[in-house]
Amino acid sequence: MLPTQVWAIRTWLELAGYLRDLALFHIAIDSKLGGCDLVKLAVSDLVKDDRVRERISVIKSKTKRPVLFELTENTRETVLAWVKSPEGFACRLMFPSRFHDRPHISTRQYGRLVRDWVTAIGLEPS
Repeated sequence: MLPTQVWAIRTWLELAGYLRDLALFHIAIDSKLGGCDLVKLAVSDLVKDDRVRERISVIKSKTKRPVLFELTENTRETVLAWVKSPEGFACRLMFPSRFHDRPHISTRQYGRLVRDWVTAIGLEPS
């Protein structure tokens, strides 16, 4: 994805007011985590004492190895806004499912979101 496309998606998500999706997109870009690890992130992985950590370490599910990444200031602001929003408040997971039998959004749902973001800025989903 080109930098102009990244900025187009960010701007579109901001203007549309999709705070959860914006936080998801920011974290995906900063961390380069795969969808299966991204959707399982807990609030405690990113936030401690009402502050979003600058450096995060997560154990990747496929390799069982830790991966360290940094969150940009813009990402940290978005994550904090999402966690403090009425929809994100008091959630254990960063991206909870709306379905009670699933703790977090699925990787399939994440894929649909990405496809929707790409389509929204006028690109053909691959």
